[in-house]
Amino acid sequence: MSVFPQLSTNPEVREHLRNVYTNNELVCECGADEADLVFEALLCCLSHPPLFTCLRASTHLHSLQDIQLRLQQHLAQQERSPSVYTHPQLPDVLLLPVHGPRPVDPLASEVIVGAQCGNAVLRGAHVFTPGILSTPKYMKVGEVVSVFSDVEGKCTRGAKEFKGKKVFLGNGISEVDRSEIFSSDGPGKGVAIRMTEPLYQSPSFDGVLTDQLFLQNLPSVVVGHVLGPRPGERILDMCAAPGGKTTHIASLMGNQGTVVALEKIRSKMEKIIQNAKMLQLDCIKAYCCNSVLIMDLCVFVDGPPYPEESFDRILLDAPCSGLGQRPNMSYSWSLKEVCSYQPLQRKLFTTAVRLLKRGGVLVYSTCTVTLAENEEQVAWALKTFPCLTLEPQVPLLGSEGMSGAGLSHDQRRLLQRFRPELAWRGAGVPHSPESLLQNANADTIGFFIAKFIKR
Repeated sequence: MSVFPQLSTNPEVREHLRNVYTNNELVCECGADEADLVFEALLCCLSHPPLFTCLRASTHLHSLQDIQLRLQQHLAQQERSPSVYTHPQLPDVLLLPVHGPRPVDPLASEVIVGAQCGNAVLRGAHVFTPGILSTPKYMKVGEVVSVFSDVEGKCTRGAKEFKGKKVFLGNGISEVDRSEIFSSDGPGKGVAIRMTEPLYQSPSFDGVLTDQLFLQNLPSVVVGHVLGPRPGERILDMCAAPGGKTTHIASLMGNQGTVVALEKIRSKMEKIIQNAKMLQLDCIKAYCCNSVLIMDLCVFVDGPPYPEESFDRILLDAPCSGLGQRPNMSYSWSLKEVCSYQPLQRKLFTTAVRLLKRGGVLVYSTCTVTLAENEEQVAWALKTFPCLTLEPQVPLLGSEGMSGAGLSHDQRRLLQRFRPELAWRGAGVPHSPESLLQNANADTIGFFIAKFIKR
């Protein structure tokens, strides 16, 4: 059900996306009218949260059933008893339905938050102080307020009211005075508004069972399974922050072998180490290194540079335009920025092929919806590297690859593209847990996966 405006983008970006979703191949397959309707569904679904919150369980430490029970007990202590489902195809995933939109009425007292903060609220977070842009002039602790998202980035920090375009997210209780939020010493870091009546209800998982659960989008969990890591192997995660996929790979290996995680920003690399320690995974070796330079300029003791054919499996979860992320009501990047990722992805891919052993597996993934960063990259890779062949993916929970990049139907069937717009295009109301779970694989973020073997 659509309650928010469509994803707001630069007009050039919108036209670029429209051209992707109404390309000649697609129009020939489904017709111009249907292609337009699917594109409109895409813009609608991207501004809303997915149907489920997905939690990856640390099954290298505990059984899924034990973790499920502990989570249910924790939620009961919060006086919340949402259903906690196991995923029917993924043995390390728990799913919690996101309830919404709920019937919540806005109040007179308004707090305005930035778009990124607003997106987090729609996924179950409370409002933290740095995300607040505007509050009532005399807001005090304990005041009940309505929270709105500034979807166009027009609200001035410290404003006492805002008349621009805003979207209602729900109601909450202030835990700080206005003076603490806009202090001359800078904003604090804690919770400022505790959400009591969110429009979309999902439990907050801040600090919850941190050694047993990892909050992760469902397609991101699928990537680890598709890679298929085995105990004792040497595996490379080329763009690893914040470490969700890295720690999943290590968990699937039973913490036996080596997972090399690379991240060029030191603070993000340190986050990978922190997550590995929290999940008791000591087979992960993280380095602050630009993956493009991993064979040449990065020098570490027992680390990079690496010679050719050093790794059994490589994950390239590539930097991308991020146009599949949900919820996202406003996308501010220019078309030039959107199109800037393809050359970088190809440099990383070339390095990955060189580092992969013969017979090894390379998985390429993105969280975007463009052809240029997904199917076109596959077509380029197959033409550029004759040693690579596409391989079937297990599990296969998404749709096949999109038309428009010159790939054959057989090749597209080997790709995996998560397309929430298709779920929205044929949306019905689930009436049972079984019908609800059937939508778990469809109503996700937008995501793409390709699996190659080096012959």
